[in-house]
Amino acid sequence: MEFKHETNRIYLADGTGKTIAEVTFPDINQNSVEINHTFVDDSLRGQGVAGKLMEELVKRLRAEGKTAVLTCSYAIGWFEKNKGNEDLISR
Repeated sequence: MEFKHETNRIYLADGTGKTIAEVTFPDINQNSVEINHTFVDDSLRGQGVAGKLMEELVKRLRAEGKTAVLTCSYAIGWFEKNKGNEDLISR
């Protein structure tokens, strides 16, 4: 599974280019983003794809030295379950 990275989006596309999974995180300022949307197509449900998207995003936030405001319900739940990433949450 190879995720594609854009400025404010990490996603997975099928063979036709259709987005089948994504997390979006627009900039709030130069140091913070807002994780506002996570989507996984029904064909991928139950395979842990949303969690893998979040892991990719965590790596990227750490690499860029950014924090995140969580407004996406999936992201809120993921960060609650995956302790050790609290330093990435904007307060």
